Amino acid sequence: MRYEEWQLDKSSPVPLHRQIYDYIQGKIMNGEWPVGTRIPPQRELAARFQVNRSTVVYALGELAANGLIESKVGQGTVVVNNTWNLLAADPAPDWNRYVRAGAYPPNIQLIQRINQAEARADIIRLGTGELSPELLPSASMQEIIGKGSGGHLSLGYSEPKGSRFLREMLSEYLRSKGISASPSSILIVSGALQGLQLISVGLLQPGSTVLTETPSYLNSIHVFQSAGIRLAGVPMDLEGIRPDAVGPAKRQHQAGLLYTIPSFHNPTGRVMSEKRREELMKAAALERLPVIEDDVYGDLWLDAPPPPPLKSADPQGLVLYMGSMSKTLGPGLRIGWVAGPEPVIDRLADIKMQTDYGASSLSQYAVAEWLSTGRYEPHLADIRQKLKLRRDFALSILQQYFQDMATWEIPGGGFYIWLRLHVLIPVHQLFEQALKEGILLNPGQIYDRHDRQHLRLSYAYASLHDLERGLFRLAGMIRAYR
Repeated sequence: MRYEEWQLDKSSPVPLHRQIYDYIQGKIMNGEWPVGTRIPPQRELAARFQVNRSTVVYALGELAANGLIESKVGQGTVVVNNTWNLLAADPAPDWNRYVRAGAYPPNIQLIQRINQAEARADIIRLGTGELSPELLPSASMQEIIGKGSGGHLSLGYSEPKGSRFLREMLSEYLRSKGISASPSSILIVSGALQGLQLISVGLLQPGSTVLTETPSYLNSIHVFQSAGIRLAGVPMDLEGIRPDAVGPAKRQHQAGLLYTIPSFHNPTGRVMSEKRREELMKAAALERLPVIEDDVYGDLWLDAPPPPPLKSADPQGLVLYMGSMSKTLGPGLRIGWVAGPEPVIDRLADIKMQTDYGASSLSQYAVAEWLSTGRYEPHLADIRQKLKLRRDFALSILQQYFQDMATWEIPGGGFYIWLRLHVLIPVHQLFEQALKEGILLNPGQIYDRHDRQHLRLSYAYASLHDLERGLFRLAGMIRAYR
């Protein structure tokens, strides 16, 4: 349940309980919270509105007295009436039944809480996987869009596979990574996440299994599960996913695909060694197991470039290679790509046209201009320098405050530090306490449901001031549990 940006006005002469009453009543009366909607627990509402629980109890009591909400055994407090119910001869539709019947299951509750909290202006986001607004090239983007020199801007629909000009530029860009991909074997997608969604509905049957590292970013989204596809974990070590475990896992689960993030893995930050990449490709070829290579962090190396992508050593066309500009130019562009065998790209392009009729023409034009004018590489060099400063700063703070409570690996790129806590702490309680104190965490259980010891820390989003302040306060919370 979302609260948008609404806040209590504590300087108003209107009592706080009345403001809460009016807010909830408005949600009910205008149909945003239809009959059957469960009202959050009193404790959660008190924390959200930053008031005493008694204030919330008073407001809910008045709503109940007016017949709008009711406490039901086993259901909590739910909406039982609104103006439509009072005026209509027939009961209003039970939208909650429709919501529960939808084919797309709800996201992990913890992820929903994180998504909602990220909208708060007062929150310190210690786990957010995107560049800080201060690192995004907004001024250059405005200049490119306003003074584009290529003459390729079109506000109409693009081809099914995306802008031809952009695909030509990406073909050259991928060649610098050792990947041979003609424009016809590249599909422009609205971010890498859409690429995964197209693959899930276009290439796999319901009931199929996808193998992935444990832990994995893929566990934090339900894109495959929503298509009726299961995930099965494959163990990894410091060099990446273990190739010797791929074959047995494939046969045990009758898996149809392997998903991997070889460079600056999310959430661990690890880089698959060159030898390990060779071994993985041999194992995939032996098992005839197609591979999805997610390389959205590949350009963000801080100490040394990672080994060449898996796709660069793929003579059999086993690998679908995914990239994105979300981590380097800005998530709001919603531009990514999938490169692979043409029949596969044709199939995914057909589904994409049925879904949204193509990615944003303006965003495609902007990305093509970044690549064609030679601005992208200098921008990457600048971002790498700033991210390295942030990483080193975060590591120094960890060394100062967490040395006796946790261990961590030094990431060679990307956004993340995989922090392993020595203290056995109820992670859910730590998450809730941190949220009350204005700090947003990404617990390890998001990426591996059995994990109770890790936090994914990001040095990419929070300002240096907030990063130090947030980590200092987090250390105090953890130390209090000891």
